[in-house]
Amino acid sequence: MATSVSTRARSMLALLAGGLTPFAFAPYAFWPLAVAAPTILLLLIRDLAPRLAARLGWLYGLGLFGHGVWWIQVSVHQFGVPYYVFSVGVTAVFIAVMALYPALFAWLVRTLAHGRSTVTLILAPPLWVLVEFLRGWLGTGFPWLSLGYSQIDGPLAGYAPVIGVGGASLLVMIMAAAAAWAVTRRGKAIPVAVIVIVVLLGSGVALKRVEFTTPLGSPLEAGLVQGAVPQVLKWQAAQREEALARYLALSESLWSADVVIWPETAIAAFPQEVPEIIDSLKRRARAHGTDLLVGMPTGKPWNGRYFNSLVGLGAHGGRYDKRHLVPFGEFFPFKDALSGIAALLDIPLSDFSAGSDDVLTLHAAGHAAGISICYEDAFGREVIAALPQAAFLVNVSNDAWFGDTIAPHQHLEIARMRALETGRYLLRGTNTGITAVIDHQGRIRARAPQFTATALRASFEARSGATPYVMTGDGPLVALLSVVVGLIVWRQRGQGDAIR
Repeated sequence: MATSVSTRARSMLALLAGGLTPFAFAPYAFWPLAVAAPTILLLLIRDLAPRLAARLGWLYGLGLFGHGVWWIQVSVHQFGVPYYVFSVGVTAVFIAVMALYPALFAWLVRTLAHGRSTVTLILAPPLWVLVEFLRGWLGTGFPWLSLGYSQIDGPLAGYAPVIGVGGASLLVMIMAAAAAWAVTRRGKAIPVAVIVIVVLLGSGVALKRVEFTTPLGSPLEAGLVQGAVPQVLKWQAAQREEALARYLALSESLWSADVVIWPETAIAAFPQEVPEIIDSLKRRARAHGTDLLVGMPTGKPWNGRYFNSLVGLGAHGGRYDKRHLVPFGEFFPFKDALSGIAALLDIPLSDFSAGSDDVLTLHAAGHAAGISICYEDAFGREVIAALPQAAFLVNVSNDAWFGDTIAPHQHLEIARMRALETGRYLLRGTNTGITAVIDHQGRIRARAPQFTATALRASFEARSGATPYVMTGDGPLVALLSVVVGLIVWRQRGQGDAIR
């Protein structure tokens, strides 16, 4: 982009490009924007000093996260301190902090390129992905809106079983860099860039036809119960009986299924508080020869050690405890220092303990099922830990925290990516939606209407085998990209202006 473009104009364009990026994700799903928006950012920063590039990267991040995760405000306002000055303020701080990651990318790419615009474009794809991995790891990680998720319905989805969502992000950025190179160099650069983009998209289409896993036996039947219990009522003791009655009524038509799933904390009570209900559900499931998986808290609240769990109440029993907890929602980091904030927030059971890595599956429908609870399915490295032993995946969630926003749609998109990466069906049971059965290619086979009490019944497959991504994980990609960045930086030193 011409250097004559003013700083103010660049700033506005960076903010706009970031704000457009979430339209590439669910529920809008216009995946080409995931390429176009970063292309604009690369054009804006390719000739800037690192400090100015970081500023534009931060503004891009403000647009990206300001539009993409504004729904955090809904949860903070409804279930935290019900004053907009607080909920908007907390959300704004979170967005500003997340925007530091694109700022870090922009600063790194211009610093390591030593002012060379062509090297900037070469370094951009690996550095972007490495910063995304950092965002998904630092602290407890926040991998939401990683560019690869936007490709679930696009040609690049074919690469996900091979190189995961991080690899899909890399290919998005390679196309963005190629487009930026064509815009700035023109001439012969244009056909070269077109060839790169066409080859990547065409290869992705071809890979979609590859089956990395195979069915195990005949199709099975799943019953998913979406209770649609309002979050503001869910934890009220007076409402417990009504909620349980709703789940039991919805389950009546599902007992003949191979597995029946109730969502995260469907029973808003500890087992010792409702022993008769637990015993009744066990008897019912065993009488029908089905496996019932129920979300509920477990443990000993009186000594401060309790878990967010999925409990098997059929013939096989078992319990999975959530391992990756959400900060401020399920536990408080720096609890002593933040005790004042914890007291302000109206979040029931907000100090869960993390579960053990020793239990990753539950036995259901005659097979091992890989389990994740809510936010855990945003971490591919954790989901694949149950594979290839798990024949299918189960995720239970409660996205009622975020109301009628784009958040549940984004979460469903993430779940679809996990199914595609692993080559496994994923049964997703939620309180208010979006409950769905997702096949091994990330396609939605059945779904319940959002915010409606529903008994969803659908067939699914147990599958065996392992995708390349399951076998390798993210480690090789991170290592390769780190080596590539190191080699590029080493190679271009001392070459002067030859590759400007």
